[in-house]
Amino acid sequence: MTTIIDGKEISKKLREDLNKEIKNLKNKYNAVPGLAVIQVGNVAASSVYVKAKTKSAQEVGIEVIDHHLEESVSQDELLNLIEKLNNQKNVNGILVQLPLPKHMNEQLILDSIHPDKDADGFHPLNVGKLSIASHNDENLLIPCTPYGCLLMLKGLNIELAGKNAVVVGRSNIVGKPMAQLLIKESCTVTVAHSKTNDLPNVCKNADIIVAAVGRPKMIKGEWIKKGAIVIDVGINRIEVEIDGERKNKLVGDVDYKEAEKSASAITPVPGGVGPMTIACLLRNTTIAFKNSR
Repeated sequence: MTTIIDGKEISKKLREDLNKEIKNLKNKYNAVPGLAVIQVGNVAASSVYVKAKTKSAQEVGIEVIDHHLEESVSQDELLNLIEKLNNQKNVNGILVQLPLPKHMNEQLILDSIHPDKDADGFHPLNVGKLSIASHNDENLLIPCTPYGCLLMLKGLNIELAGKNAVVVGRSNIVGKPMAQLLIKESCTVTVAHSKTNDLPNVCKNADIIVAAVGRPKMIKGEWIKKGAIVIDVGINRIEVEIDGERKNKLVGDVDYKEAEKSASAITPVPGGVGPMTIACLLRNTTIAFKNSR
C-alpha cells in the first residue's frame, strides 16, 4: 500500500506550532515577526502565490507589510525599497515574489536583501551557511521548498542515513540546497538532470527520488524501484481532454499514476510540496525574528 504524503496536513501542523510559538514570542517581547512582501507587476500566478503566502502569514500571527509595485518601477527604486526594509525594525523577513520584470536583474535584487532578513533563504551567505553548518543548527534560514521536502521525508519516520537519494534538477532554489540537506542526513546523494547519461537507470538505484526538473511527467513509473520514496516538486500546467473539452490540469515532474505502483510513499500534485513551501517561509520569518532578539 503506497503512502500518500499529504503536504496540506503536515503544513497545517507546522503552522499550528508556529502560531503557538508566535503567541509566546508576543508575550515575551510585546512584538511579533514581520514579513515584507514585494510584488512587482500583475502576473496572475504571482498574485495567487502572494495572496496564499499573505493569508497563511496572518493566520499564524505574522504581521504582513505589503508592497505592490507597478511593473514599470525602476530597478533602483526597488533596490531603494529593499534597503529601507533592511533597516526597518518591524520587518524580520523580506520576500520578493519572482519572476521580476525583464528589465531587472533578479540575482542582484535577491542579493540586496540583508542575509538576516532573507525569508526565502536564497542569499549567497545563507546558502553558504547551509553547506558548512552543523547537522542540527536551528537558526539557519533555509530555502523553503527543499526544507519542506526534508520535513516530509522526516515525517515518514524512516532512517534516512545511508539511503541512496537522487535529486533530479540542479537549480539554486531547489536542487542544490536539497542535495545539501540530504547530505546532512547522511544520505548518499546523486544530483542528476536532463542531460544525465542513462537517467532512468540512475533513478532506478534510488531509495529516495526528489524530482525538481520542471518537465511534466518526465520521471516514468518504470524508473522507480520497488519501495522507493518519491518527492515531486514539479508544478506544470498541461492541457488535457475531459469529456470532450480541453482543460488545464496541474501535474508534477513524475508520472504519478505509474509511479504510485512502485513507490512506498509519494507526494501528490497539487497538495504535496506546495503547502510546505509556504509553511517553511513562515518558519524562516519566525527564526529571523528570534535571531534578531
